[in-house]
Amino acid sequence: MHRYILKRLLLMVPTLLGAAALVFMLLRLIPGDICEMRMAGTGGYFDQSAIDQCRVEMGIDKPKLVQFGNFLWGIAHFDFGTSMWTGQPVTTEIALRFQLSLQVAIMATIVAIVIAIPLGTISAVKQNTWIDYVVRGISIAGIAMPGFWLGILIILGLLITTQHLLGSPWMPPIQYRPIWEDPVYNLSMLIWPAVATGYRYSAVATRMTRSALLEVLREDYVRTARAKGLWEQLIIKRHALKNAMLPVITVIGIEFAFLMGGLVVTEQVFNLNGLGKLFVESVINNDYNMTQSLVMLVVMVFVMVNFLVDLCYAWVDPRIRYG
Repeated sequence: MHRYILKRLLLMVPTLLGAAALVFMLLRLIPGDICEMRMAGTGGYFDQSAIDQCRVEMGIDKPKLVQFGNFLWGIAHFDFGTSMWTGQPVTTEIALRFQLSLQVAIMATIVAIVIAIPLGTISAVKQNTWIDYVVRGISIAGIAMPGFWLGILIILGLLITTQHLLGSPWMPPIQYRPIWEDPVYNLSMLIWPAVATGYRYSAVATRMTRSALLEVLREDYVRTARAKGLWEQLIIKRHALKNAMLPVITVIGIEFAFLMGGLVVTEQVFNLNGLGKLFVESVINNDYNMTQSLVMLVVMVFVMVNFLVDLCYAWVDPRIRYG
């Protein structure tokens, strides 16, 4: 088991190095740079010497290999430099938005798990009945329905309902407060994007739970347990569902990592200042330092989530746990 964990940890290093090299190279292939954008945005006259001076101040006049070395050195020391657009430390800019995105991702994951696993289990146990058809319809609707569109429907529903009940429309607050400072205010702001995102997230997990559980229920050891006269619910909970959760855990982990930086449109709908919005702004402004740091943050989240999923596999599968 220890050897397996060490092997998985060592495999993270080339993954992170490859991602760092790829994002560094792709950003430098984009025409123009932040200095040209800054000068052009002033609307006044500027000459090449001003652009060159700006590049010296930003450090983008150095050879690409030197810039890449500085980038890797900063990652190793968790020092991502300063934002080329705002002049603030990158870690400060990210920290302001990381709490919000992380909380939305966790809440959406909880919503998805609460919906997906019970519905997927019921759908598999009641295969080809009306219950199965209803659950499949709900999951297909969730896959086909974009999260931002559901978010718009939620906002419209809140406005219409509160207007009817309270006499004046109510909208979720737009200024973020941590949950430990004001739980009611925080949840009234973030529960709606979590529900909108978690529903679509749950649709994929529901389909995966159903398919995996159906496959496990056809295994020989399940038929043997039924032949022994074991209680059906005991067979499903202790024997079938545990093994069926392996692919479901993988889907849930990947979706959670995606939520950390992929809710760009949903954040716009609910007016959230999260990592997705910061991602778009940094790309538009050609802010190399910020974009590189955000990409590496998402890569690290993916790598860590994948590592935790592998640990879950190792814990459940005795072939891995005992080598």
